[in-house]
Amino acid sequence: MTDEATIHISSAVVSVLPKHRDEVLQALAALPEVEVHQRDARKIVIVMEAAESGILGARLAEIACWQGVLSANMVFEQVERSADIGD
Repeated sequence: MTDEATIHISSAVVSVLPKHRDEVLQALAALPEVEVHQRDARKIVIVMEAAESGILGARLAEIACWQGVLSANMVFEQVERSADIGD
């Protein structure tokens, strides 16, 4: 078996208090490899990429500790070989 480079892609839902939504959105925009794909007053859907699953979990744990965040839960994770997606 070879050690092939992989990329982990995950979607997550971040639940927020409405009065903190905009500051959470700004903080998410500052994180590397994180994109906001949908938002409303209380929920933000993000997609994250990382070389390892543990990085994604650590990032979600960090987000969950932010002021105004009620929860940050992974919804889906997919692992792809970097060679298959052009990285």
